[in-house]
Amino acid sequence: MPQLEFRWATWLRVFKAPAAPHSRPAREDGGLTTWCAEASAGLGLPELARKVRVSWNPRMQTTAGRAWWPDRSIELNPKLRQCEPDELWRTLKHELAHLVAFERCGRRHIDPHGSEWQAACADLGIPGEQPFHTLPFKRRRMKRNHAYTCPHCFSTIRRVKPIQRAVACYECCRKFNHGTYHDRFRLVKQKISG
Repeated sequence: MPQLEFRWATWLRVFKAPAAPHSRPAREDGGLTTWCAEASAGLGLPELARKVRVSWNPRMQTTAGRAWWPDRSIELNPKLRQCEPDELWRTLKHELAHLVAFERCGRRHIDPHGSEWQAACADLGIPGEQPFHTLPFKRRRMKRNHAYTCPHCFSTIRRVKPIQRAVACYECCRKFNHGTYHDRFRLVKQKISG
């Protein structure tokens, strides 16, 4: 019998799943995490309430916050601490609304700022929330040296980096080819003088 116990202990040691590495630098905020857990529980989402985590990501520059699903985590820009407290709470609710919307819809694909998200915003006390913030975070302007034109509608797309693969005009593919790629709408590189 002792031999069986030894094998069981060995099996547990060998097959125990390792902890997932945390690839994003983050500093968890216990108070904000608790608030999100309580808000999620109040909306009848026990799994979200159990797993939600809020952290500060010092690598964020212009983004106020980000929500990660199915990780059920929220990352906030540390610059929010220098803003008015209302901005911090609005951003936190905005990001939690993303998690609430995805949690309610399960595996069904939804628009990140669609009707499900807007309903979640209203449930969290920020009805009419806009998808983008207007906070004074300094943006880095990058020169867009690469231009591509659609041979069908002649719209031009400018990019910082060159396109490395075959890419077609999204609007033309959507309108004339049921949203799938077609070579006749393939973007053509233009020369930029300057």
